[in-house]
Amino acid sequence: MAIRKNQTVGRLNESARLIDKAMLKAGVTSSDKEAFINWAIGSLWNQFKEERMNQRIMIENEVRQLGLRFPNGTVKKDYAVSFRLPVDKIHDIELRGAKELGLTLSEGQDGEFSLHGKPKVAGDFVLKLSYMTVEGEPASELAIPVAFNPNPRDLWRNIPTDPDIPYYKQDCDTDYIKVEAGTDGLPKKDVVAASQRGRSHAQEGKARDDHFSLYHCDESDWYIIAVADGAGSAKYSRKGSEVACKTVIDHCRGLLLDNPDFEESIRDYEADRDNKDKRTNVTRHVIDIVYKGALRAHEAVKKVAEANEESKLKDFATTLMFAVCKKYDFGWFVASFWVGDGAMCLFDAENKTAKLLGTPDEGEFSGQTRFLTMPEIFRDSEVVSKRMRMAIVPDFTALFLMSDGVSDPMFETDRNLNDYAKWEEFYNRLRSGFPEDGIGGVDLSDDNEASKDQLLGWLDFWSPGNHDDRTIAILY
Repeated sequence: MAIRKNQTVGRLNESARLIDKAMLKAGVTSSDKEAFINWAIGSLWNQFKEERMNQRIMIENEVRQLGLRFPNGTVKKDYAVSFRLPVDKIHDIELRGAKELGLTLSEGQDGEFSLHGKPKVAGDFVLKLSYMTVEGEPASELAIPVAFNPNPRDLWRNIPTDPDIPYYKQDCDTDYIKVEAGTDGLPKKDVVAASQRGRSHAQEGKARDDHFSLYHCDESDWYIIAVADGAGSAKYSRKGSEVACKTVIDHCRGLLLDNPDFEESIRDYEADRDNKDKRTNVTRHVIDIVYKGALRAHEAVKKVAEANEESKLKDFATTLMFAVCKKYDFGWFVASFWVGDGAMCLFDAENKTAKLLGTPDEGEFSGQTRFLTMPEIFRDSEVVSKRMRMAIVPDFTALFLMSDGVSDPMFETDRNLNDYAKWEEFYNRLRSGFPEDGIGGVDLSDDNEASKDQLLGWLDFWSPGNHDDRTIAILY
């Protein structure tokens, strides 16, 4: 160690001797020596700093000339933008302000960067790209403006319905009927339903107009399912839809609790479907149960309207669809009635069939529909053949009844309602949900009472321009 120290001291002394010799040769006197050294070092230092600063400015100009621009985005929607930076000249790169907005800056290979995430806040912002250039120089910054638009969902208000209005109805409703397994131990189909006030009503604090009613007769094993969509332009349609659903449930329940003649006519018809007399006999029973159930619903709504001196029947306008069904040893018997829009379908995923139990009922003008409250509905001589259906099928995956608040965004056109592929797509979407919007699917497994809350959550899916009340009932 002593030898190395002596060598270092020796070299320093030799350097000092050479500097003194050079200054003497240049004419620097001993009295000017210190002043000259201070001047020389100061001049070189200033020149060094200027050169270093010029290098930083050149790199900053190079980054600025990249013309970095971030496109606008939308709050709560996926956002991603890629860009390149000269990482051979800059380091310690940060994007200040990104984290607070819900965004992350990631570095890839060869200077590739990505800004991604879901913006949390709407507005105009300036992100600061911070980086280091030449050692010893301060950090450089580049301001990059970016704007995020409000998410359309956040613009909708959800004003609770005033509980003091006439015929008050809760903003949402759910129900689930668990049907116990039979004596053979095999599971039976359950029923689930949910109804959600539409965003257009919630925006103004208006009541939900849709309604549904479910019933399973434990004694006879008949299912009765009804869905009604009150007309948005009718001020008391929420009551009309409620009365219609409850009336058909009560009427059908009374005739299906114990009706051996009807049961026998179904079995006779199944044994010989080509026999006109047997078909006529079962049709007669279906008319008594289904058609007259719809007629009773019409009369019940009319009675409520007449009891309200300040209203007319059209103020209670509502659509109505309902079905009665039962499983036999030969398959399922289904009978239904449908007036208005929406959709009612027997969906069979195994056999890839979708049997529509009627036709969407358009009115005189495009965008209109027919209502149960229209007296001419029951004066039409073809009302039975036009609005009633009955069928016998071996089995099915699900029987769907839904208001147009669901069918319109899911199927878009009436033609699509007759397309099995569209029903399969709908069924898969029902089970998978809308992960992109954080909405889960519905687990349509046996004895899953949680399905009613899952179904209500599913009804909150987003569809631009489709903000009507949404109601769906499923036998599965």
